[in-house]
Amino acid sequence: MHIGYTQAMKRNRPGSLKKLLTIHEIAFLFLVAVTGLLGGLSAYFWQQTSTESVRINNLIYITEQIRSELFRQLEKVIRARLMEDTNAAEFYNSYLKRIKENFNKLRQNSATRQEDHAIQLLQQSYSALQIDMNKVLRDPYAMNYFARLRILDPVFADNMVSKFENHYVDFKALLEDEHRQLQLTIERWTRFAPVFIPVLFFLAVALVLYSRRILQTGFVRPMATVMDGASVISQGKLGHRIPEQGVEEVSDIAGSINRMANDLASSRDALIEHEKQAALGALVPVIVHNIRNPLASIRATAQVLEDANDAQELREGKQAIIDTIDRLGRWVNALVSYLHPLKPDMKLITAADLLDGTLILLKPKLQEKNIQLQRQHWHKSITLTVDPDLMEQALYGLLVNAVDASPEAGLLVVSFDRQENNFIIRIIDNGHGLPFVPKAGNLEPGPSTKRFGTGLGIPVAFKICQTHGWELHFNSYENSGTEAIISAPMTTSEAVET
Repeated sequence: MHIGYTQAMKRNRPGSLKKLLTIHEIAFLFLVAVTGLLGGLSAYFWQQTSTESVRINNLIYITEQIRSELFRQLEKVIRARLMEDTNAAEFYNSYLKRIKENFNKLRQNSATRQEDHAIQLLQQSYSALQIDMNKVLRDPYAMNYFARLRILDPVFADNMVSKFENHYVDFKALLEDEHRQLQLTIERWTRFAPVFIPVLFFLAVALVLYSRRILQTGFVRPMATVMDGASVISQGKLGHRIPEQGVEEVSDIAGSINRMANDLASSRDALIEHEKQAALGALVPVIVHNIRNPLASIRATAQVLEDANDAQELREGKQAIIDTIDRLGRWVNALVSYLHPLKPDMKLITAADLLDGTLILLKPKLQEKNIQLQRQHWHKSITLTVDPDLMEQALYGLLVNAVDASPEAGLLVVSFDRQENNFIIRIIDNGHGLPFVPKAGNLEPGPSTKRFGTGLGIPVAFKICQTHGWELHFNSYENSGTEAIISAPMTTSEAVET
């Protein structure tokens, strides 16, 4: 099932990160290209239409110049003929030169075969008109009186230029038609541009959004999932699995982290098993030590009972066996409490209430030995965040040790206070001092004169303090007592003094 799911995920992958980035880059380049294309097309269109409009207007202007020069030339020819001006040829040639130059400009600015044909017809009609004007100028003195009167007739001039005028009108109509077509093109562009341009733009934006979506789906979100999953695994939850999804690189990273978590879980299990074996190895001598002596005592007592002569000896032997068995029971309970994982149930409680609840349990022992209890700083209200049951167990073990170590009518001092950033509990007795140095995690019982001691009171206290993030240490003074000190950071204890 898992293999099929993994294969399905691999089939649905969006490819490699390189491919994904390539798609994203292509989309971005397409957006840039479309934007540039739109701008370029718009600029090119307006440049072309503007150039074409200028060209057509220029053709119209040059044509008007040719026509104007032609009429001036004709006017000069007729006037020279009537006035018998010998300089008429010079004026005629100057107009002829300018008209030819304008015809050259028309041909240079021509852009279509229709325009070329119209210009050619116009120039041919001018050439024919030029032949007629040459005839007038050829022999101005050979004309008679009637010929001069004919030249003055307006109909004569109209007949000379009628063919040119017809071609002029046709050419101008062609140019005006081209100009109208240009205006229609501009109007169509202006009408469709507000629709065409946004369509291309939205197409490009849609492509970019699509590429962004596949980038989010293929890389960004899977990578965020990998980071979150790695954070969960780093907290010790090695059973957590990161989905192997997204591009190949991200999927490979997720798979590598999952395999690493599996390896770490296997290593952790092996280490825990090794530590269990080591703990059992260290625990066996303790169990042997704490069980062998009571069993030997029970055996010796049982042997004594075989020779008991009265009921008092039987009762004392029976009580000794019961006391020894009770001692074994208390030791086993303490051992189970030490080995069982502790899960504190944190609550708010004042330091005075916590200690008072523990001291009440010690009242019979204090009265039995007539020990004077001195409470210090009880008037201060300091609130702690703590598991009261566990901490009372730790305090009870330390207080019992202090009471047992104290002489008859001795003094037991219990105090709590604030020192800089720490909350401090002190338990001071005036016994003979500890015969050994207690260490955290050490189950080996130290030398003791207590009849019913288990040797686990101090290790249990160490473990409970460590579970709360507190510290426990001892100061022992030879023949003058022992001081047990519990120190808790203010941030841990959340102590507030009022």
